Amino acid sequence: MKKQILTTFIASVAVAGSMAQTTSVPRLVVGISIDQLRSDYLNAFMPLYGDGGFKLLLEKGQVYSNVQYQHTPVDRASAIATIVTGTVPYNHGIIAEEWMSRTELHTNYCVDDHRYKGVETNDFSSPKNLLVSTIGDELKAATKGKALVYSVAPYREAAILAAGHAADWAMWIDNQNGKWAGTTYYGEAPAWMRYLESGSIADRLSSMAWKPSNESTGAYNYYLTTTQKPFSHNFTGDSRFRMFKTSGLVNEEVTKAAKYCMESGNVGMDEVTDFLSVCYYAGNFDGATTATTELQDTYKRLDDELAKLLKRIDELVGLDRTLVYVTSTGYDEVDDAEDLAKYRIPTGEFNINRCATLLNMYLCAMFGNGQYVESYFGNQVYLNHKLLEQKQLKLAEVLEHCEDFLFQFSGVRDVFTAHRITQGAWTPGISGIRNGFNPKCSGDIIIQVQHGWNLVNEDRGTKKLQRDSFFEFPLIFLGYTIQAEKVATPVTVDCIAPTVAHHIRIRAPNGCSASPLF
Repeated sequence: MKKQILTTFIASVAVAGSMAQTTSVPRLVVGISIDQLRSDYLNAFMPLYGDGGFKLLLEKGQVYSNVQYQHTPVDRASAIATIVTGTVPYNHGIIAEEWMSRTELHTNYCVDDHRYKGVETNDFSSPKNLLVSTIGDELKAATKGKALVYSVAPYREAAILAAGHAADWAMWIDNQNGKWAGTTYYGEAPAWMRYLESGSIADRLSSMAWKPSNESTGAYNYYLTTTQKPFSHNFTGDSRFRMFKTSGLVNEEVTKAAKYCMESGNVGMDEVTDFLSVCYYAGNFDGATTATTELQDTYKRLDDELAKLLKRIDELVGLDRTLVYVTSTGYDEVDDAEDLAKYRIPTGEFNINRCATLLNMYLCAMFGNGQYVESYFGNQVYLNHKLLEQKQLKLAEVLEHCEDFLFQFSGVRDVFTAHRITQGAWTPGISGIRNGFNPKCSGDIIIQVQHGWNLVNEDRGTKKLQRDSFFEFPLIFLGYTIQAEKVATPVTVDCIAPTVAHHIRIRAPNGCSASPLF
């Protein structure tokens, strides 16, 4: 009898131990999105790095080297939304940082919401335009609100979109006053946020100067055709905070805020998994046209900040109890003002204002007087649907006439109508455009301008060189149960959310249909 009881007890302990092991999950997930990070620069500047940042990630992490976004065009807002939702703009609704509002006929910023006042900012913000759940939202739902979800970024849209709908707090650096800001959508600011204002950026900026972080940064030269020059930048004028947020110094402020969040916000301190999103910057300084010493220094400083953040995570929570992912926003924002004509490279200017005017005149000649072109923005044209209904015109037929007319313009490479995008046969080219299209906010017509031409908008005073700027960027997982591995198999960014969900044993976001990576 005693033997039977002992056997039963041992079996119970074994089962309990097995259950304890199978129900173990990371205490913390840290999602690091690096704006405009490129694999070629990441590898090129390797001699400048220490051992605790990029080198640690590349040596100890599971590294996917061939990563892509499935939609086009990609910008910071659409990229961040895709990372945390596991789906494309066609589903999550964030097609870009801003788009034309059909109802109000003015541009709509992706996180603007007049219902929610800002905290330490004049901007009114919320994630209302994000149409699906995020990984943080699902974590909140799965833990009945017990999980902590925070987001830290230099930029308003990156902070709010990464935070999602159910987060505890999202914070960013305000463009007007340089303070860490938030929105009342997430309730009251956490008490620890006020400590960030002691010695705030606004107080220190007038005495700050951006110089090479050390001698090796200034002496090292990756660019074979460029002579490296020492630099020193001060931040003055009305746009000084915007400029600061494109400098290599901004990442130090992000790390400081993220550390405050972990230390004072009790992130990762219990068995309920928490989520912290951190956004860094790795782009050119203030719209620089070419890669420079400043960019080398930005990567060197970024490596230092990654090392500080990973070290603090290890001290507070333990990297073995934390799941970290690192990836890029997958685009390169360079204001290329080079005159291609002097090199006899095909170029020109496509003026969207004149195009819209001529298109409206053509439609008047076809269907009678009226304002058929309601608005335009970027390379997109919005038609007046109410007028078409009044004239009993079928949208598909009108779009077909528009397509034929616009193809005759110099500098037009292709024309995609809403009907062609949503109803046309699948091709690789249309797939990317369709994924980046959303019927509620995209235009009726998308004009692809020839490579090397400039898309000009005289109303906004903008000129943008058209080019396909594909570059490689990595996806790295580090920490909890992750084995070091190099993976060359192509993967897409929408796999991040289901992979994280799989590891923390919750549902993937409700718009996500991708499968986990491992």
